Amino acid sequence: MHKRILLQAIIALVFFTGCSVSKNYNPDKKFAPEKLQQDYTLLRKILEKKHPSLYWYTPKDSMDYYFDKGYQSINDSMTELQFGWQVLAPVINKIRCGHTSFSMSKNWYKYIQDKNIPSFPLFLKVFGDTMVVTYNLDRKDSVIKRGTIITSINGLTSHEVVQQLFNYLPLDGYSDNVNYIRISGNFPYYHRLVFGIYKNYEIGYLDSTGKEKAAFVHMFIPGADTAKQKETEEKISRRLYKKQDKEGARAFTIDSSIHTGVMSLNTFSKGHGVHLRSFFHRSFRTMQKDTIKNFILDLRGNGGGDIDMYVLLAKYLRKTPFKVCDTTYAVANTLSPYTKYINHGIFNNIGLFFLTHQGDDSNYHYGYWERHVFVPKSKNHFNGNIYVLINGPTFSASTLFCNAVKGQTNVKLVGEEAGGGWYGNNGIMIPEIKLPNTKVRVTLPVFRIVQFNHIEQKGIGVEPDIYIPPTVDGVRRGIDRKMLIVKGMIKAKQ
Repeated sequence: MHKRILLQAIIALVFFTGCSVSKNYNPDKKFAPEKLQQDYTLLRKILEKKHPSLYWYTPKDSMDYYFDKGYQSINDSMTELQFGWQVLAPVINKIRCGHTSFSMSKNWYKYIQDKNIPSFPLFLKVFGDTMVVTYNLDRKDSVIKRGTIITSINGLTSHEVVQQLFNYLPLDGYSDNVNYIRISGNFPYYHRLVFGIYKNYEIGYLDSTGKEKAAFVHMFIPGADTAKQKETEEKISRRLYKKQDKEGARAFTIDSSIHTGVMSLNTFSKGHGVHLRSFFHRSFRTMQKDTIKNFILDLRGNGGGDIDMYVLLAKYLRKTPFKVCDTTYAVANTLSPYTKYINHGIFNNIGLFFLTHQGDDSNYHYGYWERHVFVPKSKNHFNGNIYVLINGPTFSASTLFCNAVKGQTNVKLVGEEAGGGWYGNNGIMIPEIKLPNTKVRVTLPVFRIVQFNHIEQKGIGVEPDIYIPPTVDGVRRGIDRKMLIVKGMIKAKQ
């Protein structure tokens, strides 16, 4: 049997890199149950009074049960990390709103950012009940390597591991594809937070012949190489960092081999110097000038952003006028009496007061997005074949975009179900609640959005027209199957 090492003990005792941290911050500080209960009760009141879709997927009596259960679990003092992951995360998960999530205090992130913490050693690509190794932090391990299928961890099957992780992560409705990508992106992080840390892990895996086998892998302890890598990363010039940040947010190229424009768009936000307006203009002008007939738009990393930026992109591709949504409303036109606990609360109150009006349903509607009709562009409008790559992280504003173009004769959505709700979701204003004692933060979407020409089925993400799931072989070879298949489809038509 393995001896479990408590996560808090690890954080307290096993750091290997010095750092500059907030002088007064102690991650091992335990808050008295009374203080934790105060924070929890305040959060519940704010969510019950101001969240527009608290009972959209979970009925009130069930949500009350989960709230009560969470409160009852605060029966002893806890650290900030324990309060966040053992109490708040499971309750917030039950709301089934991808825009309602918790995060640790800012001081916690400052403290942890340059720490090297022991962890589960395997990065895994997770899809369905399948877990495939993408990287082993123990480079001396010649058995468990890229492409190995993991069937169990410490006696829990892959299905059981995934389902337990899912109980702690937010999502829109029942569209859990976003969380497959989340845990695939940093499996050691999520496994540590939910299951804790062990000195050794018993791994069930399939060997090259498909035979079930077992092995022990050791807890990974970052060392000098990790510290040296971080030091090198910190030396990247500010100008180069900005360039990399911009290129990571959006990029456009022409694939001359198939005469196709390829746009990678990982945000609809206007910040960080991405300049989407001019970027869209240049990209579509180039395709018009070069008479490009095929366009691949990659939204697989696009978690959303500003609605007006998704609208602008849709104008270049939509053939007919469109609206953003059929319904957009908040349940109140003020965050009062909780304004002081909400980031930029006063400014959000001003926005709610001037931008909304009370409807016959007693809710406060953002009429502009409900009424305004947007007209497609005539200049540099793209009329060729459009392939939009989507998957779980295709979320929020990018989901609204997908809904706007889906069904158009020259558009095909390709990949996997988007993480954002197809019927609708919550957002527009998403301030943070800051709990006064622990300083833990919880995002609060203010508006409910029901999509323009929405489908009737609630709880699913926007579905692709051409489904291309991940495969073990694709993971093992490290290839982008979705992009390769789409380019192959285009080439076959030429």
